[in-house]
Amino acid sequence: MDLSIGTPVDATPEVLSTALAAAGNAPGYPTALGTAALRTAAAEWLRRRLGVHLADPLGPDPSVIPTVGSKELVALLPTMLGLRGGGTVLVPEVAYPTYEVGAVLAGLQVRRTDTPPAGSAGVVLVWLNSPGNPHGRVLSDDQLRAWVAWGRAHGVPVVSDECYVTLGWDVEPRSLLHPEVAGADHTGLLAVHSLSKQSTAAGYRAGLLSGDPGLVRRVWEVRRHLGLLVPTPVQAAMAAGLADDASVERQRERYRTRRERLAAAVRAAGARIDHSEAGLYLWVTRDEDCWATIDWLAGLGIVAAPGSFYGPAGTRHVRMALTATDERISAAAQRLAD
Repeated sequence: MDLSIGTPVDATPEVLSTALAAAGNAPGYPTALGTAALRTAAAEWLRRRLGVHLADPLGPDPSVIPTVGSKELVALLPTMLGLRGGGTVLVPEVAYPTYEVGAVLAGLQVRRTDTPPAGSAGVVLVWLNSPGNPHGRVLSDDQLRAWVAWGRAHGVPVVSDECYVTLGWDVEPRSLLHPEVAGADHTGLLAVHSLSKQSTAAGYRAGLLSGDPGLVRRVWEVRRHLGLLVPTPVQAAMAAGLADDASVERQRERYRTRRERLAAAVRAAGARIDHSEAGLYLWVTRDEDCWATIDWLAGLGIVAAPGSFYGPAGTRHVRMALTATDERISAAAQRLAD
């Protein structure tokens, strides 16, 4: 039972596939800016679901654009913002590896921290991830506000990866762009979102970048010259998916059921789950080296991801994904119980 990779396995909602097919006659090049329908749908989704109010999404300075999924954006954002030539990128203590990959590609250094540093010497970009991958940790409003204040005080862009923001379980995640966090404008702030998990559409490569129009414009200008264009049929599917809350809620309930089943089995087997208040993973420990836990699970026929993949602070945890079928999750739970 492979619970190591967070790849969706459930069917993509019909509303997306229908819209994709209907827009299949697309002889011209797609727009890097995003169709008006998509940008309008994205702005409305951000307002309706996250309480975020964007500057005019159809104005001359875009406040939201589509991306080819979120991973390429994470990997290329320092380069697209023109941050080459030295400096440091701050990333979470336990973090998705692509933040570091993006820094290395741009010739930048990486420092891991979960709190704003005393000074800003050499820092050119901050990555936040809430809810976090791999550990499902959610930053509080006070923590987010502290980063906003620090970034603005030092003139450093703060970017929040919020690809799991609709999957809060024990707490309700807040966007960095929410007015209770950012105030009335988004200067110096960006947020990254994706349809991969909430709409089981990882194969569509459907992501969004929103926030400070000045920063969004810089990214858009580079993307269009690099040919990083979301295909027109995918843009149509994105607009349809962002407008359909019902399918998102149905998928959320599937994940909730799997989470409850697997979490109960993990705890019954004597392991502990830390954080994991949101997202699609359980951050599991037996207070031992992660590879010892991997061996224990492997003996049960269960594959998990070692926490060391996500940084030195993760070496005593493993990540177990909820993105497996009901049958596989049930089978894993049974093996943990036997």
